[in-house]
Amino acid sequence: MLSWIAALLTGILAARLAQRLCFPYFWKDALFLTKVIRYGARLEVYKKTSKVVTVVDRFIQQAERIPENPFVIYEGVTVTYGELEARSNRVARVFQHAVKKGDTVALLMSNEPDFISVWFGFSKLGCAVAFLNTNIKSRSLLHCFNCCGAKLLVVGADLLDTLEDILPSLQEDRISVWCMKRESAYLGVHTLLDKIEEASQEPIAAERRSVSCLKTPTLYIFTSGTTGLPKAAVITHLQSLKAAGGFWAYGGTENDVIYTPLPLYHSAASLVGIGGTIELGAKCVLKKKFSASQFWNDCRKHNITIFQYIGELCRYLCNQPVADNEKDHRVRMGVGNGLRQDVWREFQQRFGQIRMCEIYGSTEGNLCFMNHIGKIGAVGRSNFFYKLIFKYVLVKYDTLRDEPMRDENGFCQHVQKGETGLLLSKICSSSPFFGYAGSKQLTEKKILRDVFVKGDAYFNTGDLMAEDHDNFICFKDRVGDTFRWKGENVATTEVTEILGMVDFIQEVNVYGVQVPGNEGRAGMAAVIVGDKCTFDGKKLFEYVLRELPSYARPLFIRLQECMEMTSTFKQQKFGLVKSGFNPSIITDPLFFLDYTQNCYIPLTSCIYDSILNGQKKL
Repeated sequence: MLSWIAALLTGILAARLAQRLCFPYFWKDALFLTKVIRYGARLEVYKKTSKVVTVVDRFIQQAERIPENPFVIYEGVTVTYGELEARSNRVARVFQHAVKKGDTVALLMSNEPDFISVWFGFSKLGCAVAFLNTNIKSRSLLHCFNCCGAKLLVVGADLLDTLEDILPSLQEDRISVWCMKRESAYLGVHTLLDKIEEASQEPIAAERRSVSCLKTPTLYIFTSGTTGLPKAAVITHLQSLKAAGGFWAYGGTENDVIYTPLPLYHSAASLVGIGGTIELGAKCVLKKKFSASQFWNDCRKHNITIFQYIGELCRYLCNQPVADNEKDHRVRMGVGNGLRQDVWREFQQRFGQIRMCEIYGSTEGNLCFMNHIGKIGAVGRSNFFYKLIFKYVLVKYDTLRDEPMRDENGFCQHVQKGETGLLLSKICSSSPFFGYAGSKQLTEKKILRDVFVKGDAYFNTGDLMAEDHDNFICFKDRVGDTFRWKGENVATTEVTEILGMVDFIQEVNVYGVQVPGNEGRAGMAAVIVGDKCTFDGKKLFEYVLRELPSYARPLFIRLQECMEMTSTFKQQKFGLVKSGFNPSIITDPLFFLDYTQNCYIPLTSCIYDSILNGQKKL
């Protein structure tokens, strides 16, 4: 008997040792996958029963369960679940006869509790809400309305003046404009704040917001891409519910205090941040705008335990002067994306062993990776069971031709383990791609067909990734005409079109270049000056300041005699990107966007060196 027990224990010990040596992440993978399956099962129940519990339904449940609990803290003011529920009911009452179920309304507001009140108020009326980026300018803003078909706009009090130039166009298109103020100096702009205060807080009947299909659109979130102007990504209830489970999947609880300094018009802050807070029944500290100097003081003041980030945010924190109390906080977890390996290491060395939880996934995409292990540099982790659920592949990509490589039969080719390839995600009933509102053409451009067999379809992420031998997935680069700077996607086509309107510019090619010590790529434009014209750095400075958001303004200009083109008459960017902006290598005249001189000034070797050593801020 004893020998049998000894043999059993020896076998268990050997199995445990073999597991740790050959499958070191087995139990963590199993636990995480169990959570994913549990959450997915809930969504499957919604599909089968046609009784969808939306994010707003979940919020109402939490407001009934914990009405006195803090929901949002903003600039020292605490708003409870019950108070925001009542406030959103008032918004719904104001507009209950002005809109009907299925309508789309637009929201242009900075971070504040009333952003959520208006969002939820219209959701309670069965409307889809379009979140407008507060950085976009007049031409792009008008385009957004054409995409999503919104006929009503709610604008924050601090942003009303930015609409002055396009208000006549909005009114001409019969778009009703409402402002979060009690008084308005603009003719035809309705005031909303006074009407909310006068409205009843009685809830609207649940039937008005009810949906029977998870694939019903609930939001439109605008994303830049290779087509130029912003694209309205269709966000369904399925996507919003999946995103709301992010904090929970990483181990968040109702006792957590979540810090959200990211803009609510981004899916990270609204879907993951607010939706995730609601799912937990937790508390969210909402910041109007990220401040590196105030970040840790805010964390200490509010006992923050989870914060949201993008890669740039963590780099800004690492660039702050060293302080004695940097590890004096309760932050245990950061959830976000785009964290570079060197910044990741420095961040943890300086501020403590905070668990950094990377989430990979585009706003409109049908695939998500989560780095639940916490391996530095990885955006996610896969395994045999994960691949059964999520049908993704990495295929060989030709960076010179800017397209996937195909074999003699016309099909794409898998990459080897560890090799960089283009990430594609199969479009099927379990991973649908809902595309963009207002244009089937834009949607079709994101779909790659006949990938491995005739008739199949995959979502093209536009990202080059690599999967190592331990199944960790790492981001390598972006392809196409989009690059990322200051946490925002920059569409080169849009910037090209806007720069092309300058009278002395004949042709322009916009691309992104790497700047050592900075996340993403800085904007650069190769320019051909028109005949009998001269380059005017001051005029161009004033123009980009007026027409482009800060992150989209080219930091560098390269004057050329002619543009390099591909065989299909597309502008060639690869050589330009590779050569960068070093004046000692490039013989073409180079200019730098200098905010101190309010001008594009010649880029000298001295200025170049000051950029590399961080003396000149970008």
